[in-house]
Order: sequence, then structure tokens, then C-alpha cells
Amino acid sequence: MDELTLLDWKRCIFELYSEVRGERDPERAWRHWCEVRDELFHSHPQTPVPAGAEFEHVPYFDYDPALRVLGVVEPAERVTREIATSGDRPYSFTRFARVGFTLDEEHALDLYWLDGYGGGVYLCFADATSGTETYGAGRYLLDTVKGSDLGERNGKLVLDFNFAYNPSCSYDPRWVCPLAPPGNRLAAPVRGGERYPLGG
Repeated sequence: MDELTLLDWKRCIFELYSEVRGERDPERAWRHWCEVRDELFHSHPQTPVPAGAEFEHVPYFDYDPALRVLGVVEPAERVTREIATSGDRPYSFTRFARVGFTLDEEHALDLYWLDGYGGGVYLCFADATSGTETYGAGRYLLDTVKGSDLGERNGKLVLDFNFAYNPSCSYDPRWVCPLAPPGNRLAAPVRGGERYPLGG
């Protein structure tokens, strides 16, 4: 049954991010994350890779310690927005905060809460690599309803762009994924995390 294999996929992702948060060495955590994702993409029934597609491993930029930062979360006016998806219908989210951080210069991105049952924090962004080196519709940093959560340090949100990853719809259109909202587009390139899937 697809529902039970999807539950197992989510369980695997929750466990993976728990291991990532528990590892003191960020680069070792990232390498473990890459290895486990490769295993899941190769063998799990809920892999986003289409059946019959040529697949060796998920493509990543090299690890860059400068892309791991702590974000300061500031409350923002709560605004409910319909965020576009890869499907026909948008998903409803509420922007509840902004997270500020430094990558060579000061940046800020909107934090969203999924309005559906159970909710969850959602942070998807696009940058100057989107559409050329990385998936054009954006990459995910946080999607806590599916387990993608890097935690906090000293009251600040861990934003490690080495862990940025493509939504499943970038591999196969049968998946419907929310995309990067207009306010979450960085003018600078972020060469960390997952690159274009299956060679673009």
C-alpha cells in the first residue's frame, strides 16, 4: 500500500534529521545525510526517481562550512498566502516570521506555517543559481511536516545551505510540491546543497 510505504519514507527522513542534529561535526552530518538519501533514492518504494530513469547518486555542490549560519527569527505580520505548487492548486500557508542571516552580506527570508492539519514550518528559497545550476522553482531548507529540521542553537535557527534539497517534483511530476514564494528569492548565488536532478 502506497500510504504505508510513504509513512516509512517519512519515518526514515525524520530519523535521518534526528541523526543530523545529534552529530557534532556538521560536515560529517552532511556526508551521512548524502549517503542515506542516496540509499533511499536507489531502493525505497517512495523514491522520487521515476522507474527506469538512470540514477547513480544525488548531485551536490561540495561541502562549504561558510554556508552554515545561525538565523535570527523576528516576528512578522501574519499573512495567509496561497503559495504556488507544481500542480494545479496552490497550498495555503501563513507567513509568521522573517529569519535574518549573513552569507557574505545580510539576507532575510520569510518563514511560513503550513495551514493544513498538524501544520509545520516551511522554508523554500530560490537564488541566482536557480534555473541554471539548481532547480529553477527553488530548494527546501526546512519542511518540518516531512521531518526536514536542522534545529536551533542558542535560540537561533540553524540554516545550513549545504542541506538545501530539491522537491520531489523536480524528479517526477507525479509529486505535487509547494515552490519558492516571491519573497524568498536571493539575488546572490548559493552554491551548496543539491544541484539539478538527473543532470538537469
